[in-house]
Amino acid sequence: MRAVADDFTALTGVPIDVDAELSLRARLAGFAVPGRTSAGGSCHLLRAADGWAAVNLARPDDQACVPALVNLLGGAGELPEAVARRPAATVVRHAQLLGVAASALGSERGRRPPVVRTRGGPAAVRRTPVGARVVDFSALWAGPLCARLLGLAGAHVVKVESAHRPDGARHGNRAFYGHLHDGHDSVVLDFADRAALRALVGDADVVIEASRPRALRRAGLDVAHFLRARPGRLWVSITGYGRDDDRIAFGDDAAVAGALVTRTPDGTGPAFLGDAVADPVTGIYAARAATRSLRDGGGHLVCVAMAACAAELADARRAAAPPC
Repeated sequence: MRAVADDFTALTGVPIDVDAELSLRARLAGFAVPGRTSAGGSCHLLRAADGWAAVNLARPDDQACVPALVNLLGGAGELPEAVARRPAATVVRHAQLLGVAASALGSERGRRPPVVRTRGGPAAVRRTPVGARVVDFSALWAGPLCARLLGLAGAHVVKVESAHRPDGARHGNRAFYGHLHDGHDSVVLDFADRAALRALVGDADVVIEASRPRALRRAGLDVAHFLRARPGRLWVSITGYGRDDDRIAFGDDAAVAGALVTRTPDGTGPAFLGDAVADPVTGIYAARAATRSLRDGGGHLVCVAMAACAAELADARRAAAPPC
């Protein structure tokens, strides 16, 4: 992780305190060290018939889905008992069908690189983030951290929220939200107003988003048109598993998918590593990828997958400290 951060620093001159960024929310909120329940309390590592599954009940709707999930898994007992009777992949499939973020331990290792960059428009003169206009449609942690780092590197950041669905991080620790967004302009829009959205991105050099592609198309935001409209533009797309995969993900379950976990003190199985660690990890990866694209002239769609970022770090961690 420090190697990724150091590369960003070499490109921009902006240092990243990796330890601080990865642990900030937990320290501000006073979270305890996690075990098989995440630091934030919503995600649970559950033993399945053939391994381990993470089920993240992060929203009230997720909690309401638990009886339906138990029913799909066999219809008896509490969720841990229902999960224990079925393979992890089956648990994840049923949870995702209900819109609940879930993953099988290590399921994303080796499946894709953390960052995929494709040419979508003409390049321009190489540049740094200084003076770039960044429009940030993302929420929660990974995308906003990317925007924060680009802002520290000299970009002008505009934070955009839906009038009907504001950033969920506003309901959490105020100091943490301020850390991510201080110094940024803030715009609240009705996302049904396509003309307002198009006007907002019309002057943008960089767009950051963490939405499903079809949701963006419904809002009238077209990646291909944006990139072709002016040389050197950049679109950063942050997802759980890639733009071609509709599975939902949050930081804790994405980390489990990448096998970025630790072990319980008694060594009996996996435990969560840090607080939603795939979120800040992905934010740093995305900031480095965006800065590299600008250095190379832009014109790129940069896709950053949270689970793949976690998987790369997990593999690097094992290589640095192989098991005895």
